[in-house]
Amino acid sequence: VRTSIFKQPVAGPVQVLAEHLAGDGQADLRVHGGPDKAVYAYPHEHYAYWEQHLPAELLVPGAFGENLTTRGLLEPEVRVGDCFQIGTAVLLAVQPRRPCAKLGLRLNRPAVVREFEQAGRSGIYFRVRQPGVVQAGDAITLLERSPHAVTIQDMLACLAPGPHDLVMVRALLATPYLSLSWRERLMRLLDGAAG
Repeated sequence: VRTSIFKQPVAGPVQVLAEHLAGDGQADLRVHGGPDKAVYAYPHEHYAYWEQHLPAELLVPGAFGENLTTRGLLEPEVRVGDCFQIGTAVLLAVQPRRPCAKLGLRLNRPAVVREFEQAGRSGIYFRVRQPGVVQAGDAITLLERSPHAVTIQDMLACLAPGPHDLVMVRALLATPYLSLSWRERLMRLLDGAAG
């Protein structure tokens, strides 16, 4: 199985490139990577939740395959299109993570993929607006708040079984930040509700 989900903490600066962090590319580019999944951040705050469900020895930084373990970037608060500076890199929040079976492999628990989705603690994928350098301890600064009042959590709600909030689906579709796959998924939700 080709995977890049096994992460180790890194000391010192790391280059953020257009589609990944230097030395930390995605192994399976058919379903991972690309500009809309260039950097994956997972909130440190979520680790407390997982301590109730997973063995402590598995819960090290990077346990969920994240490139960055952050503080303060929570799905209900981060808007789709919010722009952040971390180190000298500028990142744009674009979507939640949908885990694949490799998360179950990483945590030695296949059922964790479904549990991860049900927990609503997805983490956030970022597009790189400006490449740069990041390192542990860098401040996370909101540079620009998205004018679209829809959050990463709102996107997550569209992954759950329906019925869906069609006003929210339309609001998400109005943002210019969606990947083609997300735009298609949301259009299917609207089409399904109309038919």
